[in-house]
Amino acid sequence: MAGFFILVFQPNFSNLAENCPNNRMNYPTIELDFGSISIHEDFMIAKMNEGILFDISKNETLLEIGTEVFQGKPYAYISHRVNSYAVDPMVYKQSAKFQNLKVIAVVSDNDMTRTLASTVEKEFYIDANSFKVFAELEDATSWVQEKLSLSVTE
Repeated sequence: MAGFFILVFQPNFSNLAENCPNNRMNYPTIELDFGSISIHEDFMIAKMNEGILFDISKNETLLEIGTEVFQGKPYAYISHRVNSYAVDPMVYKQSAKFQNLKVIAVVSDNDMTRTLASTVEKEFYIDANSFKVFAELEDATSWVQEKLSLSVTE
């Protein structure tokens, strides 16, 4: 009888903050089995792999990275949807529980993806004013930085 085993990947992000010189958030891209995340000074941009289901467990991984990298400082999450994949909208209810995650932006050049994000996904995020959909990444980064600067002064 043939046997098999399952290898569970448990990423360890405990060294991310220590590897940041002069406390500047300028990391290389982090490659995960379901996508990649690029870290910037006050936001992260995620590009998910084609065909995945972005669910609560994958979102938990991103939230762990955000918690470790930004260490309680306000930050934003940008979903750069260059590939087609499914999103469990419950991830937004989970994300809303993280107080330092202040802003979420979705970027896609696909009209249907933008429509779904702005009509369905946005409804699951507690603060609709902190969730916005864009066609261009540059517009999203400008918006999240503006929103973050307002949240710091409040």
